[in-house]
Amino acid sequence: MTWKSFHSRGEILRDVITTANGRRDGLLPLDVDGVAETFGDELTLLGALQLRWHTRLAGRIDRELMQQPMDLEGAVVAAWHATADELPGVLAIVDHYRAEPQDAAMADAMTKSATKERIMLAMMAGRVSAPDQAAARVGAAIEAQARATYRPVRPQPTSRRAAHPRLLARLKAALAA
Repeated sequence: MTWKSFHSRGEILRDVITTANGRRDGLLPLDVDGVAETFGDELTLLGALQLRWHTRLAGRIDRELMQQPMDLEGAVVAAWHATADELPGVLAIVDHYRAEPQDAAMADAMTKSATKERIMLAMMAGRVSAPDQAAARVGAAIEAQARATYRPVRPQPTSRRAAHPRLLARLKAALAA
């Protein structure tokens, strides 16, 4: 992948995320310019969105653990909430395609990603020490707790400038992820 295609892919993914966060309908925004040419198929786009969710969640967990190291599980739940506030459309898409995958390949990919995410939640919460099925079950309980206590932030009207952040804001976001 060349630098130009990498940069273009990142721009298109940001546009997809902005669109998804605006719509919050749980459907892949395949109508965004450049999506078909850049990602090729729905599974590839879904994988990119799932990866964005996962990396943002992991980064948020790290930051929360630095702020409240004595309450590991509380930090993980707070990080989940913050990530859901930041990427509500992406979360809606991930949830939709976990519940209703389009084919066997998508079902397999979403099952694996959910399991890995839940293992991460359990391990970062300090509830398990090995990445196994027990950890996935503990992580699922932590995820359920996060979902049950989540109160979504109302969407704020965005200006055109907020939809296309400046270079410094993009660099900060990249470092945070």
